[in-house]
Amino acid sequence: MTSHRPRDLRPHRGPHRRAIRVASVVGGLAALVAGAVVVVPLLRPPGPRPVFQLPVTCGETWRLSTYPGHDDYDVDLFPTTGEAWGRPVLASAAGTVTVAGINGSLGGRTPQDPDGPRGRGGGYWVTIDHGGKWETQYLHLLEPPLVAAGQRVARGDQLGRVGSTGSTGNSGAPHLHYEQRRGWEKVETHFDGVPSGITSDDREYTVRRTSVNCDPVGR
Repeated sequence: MTSHRPRDLRPHRGPHRRAIRVASVVGGLAALVAGAVVVVPLLRPPGPRPVFQLPVTCGETWRLSTYPGHDDYDVDLFPTTGEAWGRPVLASAAGTVTVAGINGSLGGRTPQDPDGPRGRGGGYWVTIDHGGKWETQYLHLLEPPLVAAGQRVARGDQLGRVGSTGSTGNSGAPHLHYEQRRGWEKVETHFDGVPSGITSDDREYTVRRTSVNCDPVGR
């Protein structure tokens, strides 16, 4: 009588398992590459500072101010002559708008009711990415920004108008709160390559600067 070994009915898994292992390795390498694509730009140092200009009309002279509790490097801009309400707010340099909307709450201060209730935060505001980890911010605009997130702007393009939305800190007057950031940290503002002189907020002080933010350039 001839004996027969029972046939193995289990599927042969050798090639299948190897394929799974290869796919896992490939997937892991792809994940590492994708992670490197995200991480490497974050580790790169900021690029050279753009030649920022004052974010106001060419030829106008403005007071750049700060006060205790304002935060280092924060700048409030007030015109030296005329009414601040509704003055054009211009891009300091070419870039891409990343934020255009409301920061915090608006409050109710308008040219018709300048003593209305204050809001909180930045009110209507705009943020521009200038590349090389450089960014500018424009706060307390009078009304919704004239630009939208994702829009490319040139230096001198109008972003909005000076107002008093959001919290205005120690100032109840309409003004433009402005910041320059390098690598997501605030730094001393420079205009036309010259430091503004607004650094610490240990005391209240002002400087005067005249805008040469003239023809829109650099799209």
